[in-house]
Amino acid sequence: MLFDLMQNTLDGLAAGASYALLAVGFTLIFGVLRRVNLSYGPAIMLGCYAATLVHLHFGAGLLVLAIVCVLATVLAGAFVERLCFAPHRRGSAIAAMVASFALWMQLEEAAILALPKHLYAFPGLYEGAPLEVAGFTVRIEALVMLGAAVLVCVLLWWTLYRTRFGVAARSVIDSPLAAELSGISVGRVSMGVFALASAIGGLAGFLISASVEQVTPMLGMWSTLKGLLAMMLGGLGSLPGAVVGALVLGLVEAHSQWFLGPQLRDFIAFLLLFVLLAIGPRWMTTR
Repeated sequence: MLFDLMQNTLDGLAAGASYALLAVGFTLIFGVLRRVNLSYGPAIMLGCYAATLVHLHFGAGLLVLAIVCVLATVLAGAFVERLCFAPHRRGSAIAAMVASFALWMQLEEAAILALPKHLYAFPGLYEGAPLEVAGFTVRIEALVMLGAAVLVCVLLWWTLYRTRFGVAARSVIDSPLAAELSGISVGRVSMGVFALASAIGGLAGFLISASVEQVTPMLGMWSTLKGLLAMMLGGLGSLPGAVVGALVLGLVEAHSQWFLGPQLRDFIAFLLLFVLLAIGPRWMTTR
């Protein structure tokens, strides 16, 4: 029993590592712009489909596929920012969110038209056996994603607190009007934030696709739901909170699946969010 509990904990942390990369991108956009981008997941899916297309036609290796995935996701993110968020920069956050939901359908349809089959194989990140430590099994792919999540958070902290772009972004967080009056281009900051978040999302999409060795149209919805839920569990706008929320989500899902079955895994995760919202919504406004 104890062995199973420990193994499930390791599996939950492994799943949480992939959720962390998704949650960080969501948190970066919301933390700076106070906007929710529902097209974030579909943009990631489009990047993964672009990489799959390159692999099918040219047989490209993992490094090239990673670059293609990141670049395609960044382009999709820029498309979303220009059409959904730039026109509503001073307007309603709800209008921007609804517009991003409309683009969700466009991005998903574009990916399906390019690759119409429901399932495509994706090159594996690691072909060897899982790592065995004291009888416990740890997937190498999970360690890579966890390391990537930590590295991304460190680089984001350095970017936000040690660069001119970070100063501008934090000024926009405090007051977009004051930032604009002091000469900071809110539009450039918005585009930079979207590009940075999309690059993180492209990396997450590549690592997840290479880990499960497949891509499907459901990747867009899955990425959006997991990223949003992890961000909300950790507190809106908090990068460390996004990572903690992602790891908590992974642990809750892993143990729920073991004790209650796979049918109730997602239900328990959403029930946890509902309880936290009901007993104390203030934690969600963390910066």
